[in-house]
Amino acid sequence: MKERIIFHIDVNNAFLSWTAVLLLKQGYKQDIRKIPSIIGGDEKERRGIVLAKSPVAKKFGIKTAETIYQAKKKCPSLQIFPANHEWYHQQSKNFYNYLTQYSPTIEQFSVDECFVDMTGTNYLYDDYEQLAYKIKEDIKTLYGFTVNVGIGNNKLCAKMASDFEKPDKVHTLYMNEIKEKMWPLPVNDLFMIGAKTTEVLNKLNIKTIEDLAKANKKELEKHFKSMAEHMILSANGIDNSEVTPRKSKNQSISTTETLQHDTTDETKLKEVLFRQTQDVAHQLRNQNQYAKTVAIIYKDSNFISYSQQEKLSRETNNTKDIYSKVIELFEKSYKKEPIRLIGVRLSDLTATRKVQISLFEEESEQDEEDSFQKTLDAINNRFGKDLVAPASLKAITKRPKK
Repeated sequence: MKERIIFHIDVNNAFLSWTAVLLLKQGYKQDIRKIPSIIGGDEKERRGIVLAKSPVAKKFGIKTAETIYQAKKKCPSLQIFPANHEWYHQQSKNFYNYLTQYSPTIEQFSVDECFVDMTGTNYLYDDYEQLAYKIKEDIKTLYGFTVNVGIGNNKLCAKMASDFEKPDKVHTLYMNEIKEKMWPLPVNDLFMIGAKTTEVLNKLNIKTIEDLAKANKKELEKHFKSMAEHMILSANGIDNSEVTPRKSKNQSISTTETLQHDTTDETKLKEVLFRQTQDVAHQLRNQNQYAKTVAIIYKDSNFISYSQQEKLSRETNNTKDIYSKVIELFEKSYKKEPIRLIGVRLSDLTATRKVQISLFEEESEQDEEDSFQKTLDAINNRFGKDLVAPASLKAITKRPKK
């Protein structure tokens, strides 16, 4: 039986970090992660509560879920920013989509954390810790926020590892590290042990995870019934639950980017579209899907959105075919005005492709192209996203207008 390798990847202080990224993109002078700040409701309505707080705000004793009124009393200079759930959803989607290049088996545990099953990928990755550091740094570079990565032999250990020390860290908790790294921790640090359970355990003189791991099962059953066995197993780092990918309900795959500055530079816009096409096409292939419709999405400097879409001659997940259509759409639809946001969307997704080989294309040529794409995917998966791309793809970007 193969040794299981599970990653748990958790965005550090997601709502506040994602808001900080958006504000910086919009030209805000300060990184709100470095000042006393919170994400919360309307402070004029005294019902508003703290949804997230910066590390600086935490030093003032500000707590999540307390009222903004209470938080302001603790720190009069506190900066308050509204939640932007549409933006959070997009960042969560970017986060999830980035991870799909490493494994098809991903469980989105919440909006800001995922389990990734890396079991059996040792032929691709020589060093899982090195890979975890690469993922962490890539996300920081690409999206502007930090994550913790925990590595373990099951979901429980990976989750516990990612919580050891934050932010921007990589930790391991393999089965042979349980006694050293996990047992000394307070029992309330064990995943799924809440405040009320901790209170009962402490009364039974169970203060650490080691105490729980060695506890008498029959004694625990008096208080926790059937849950007692599960608690003891967890304290010993035993967890057989599977990483369960979400069932795909996607009728489309898309990616967008808010540009650092509004721009009319067509070369720059095409470069962004080039990266985005590689991203969405890669996601298609990872999901074993094909797209029939391609769209390009814009938002101008006045926040007015518009788009252009067309159907392809046949379903495809080939990057070159999709990008050729993207550039065609761009040249038809771009209004020569400053662009704030741009993106690519693929829709009419199917699990199969109707093969209609033209008179000018041999079936073997299509097979060679598909094989070539898979080879590029394998190289990029191992050595870095978008490390290589076909020269023919880049040539499309530079082709003269008709």
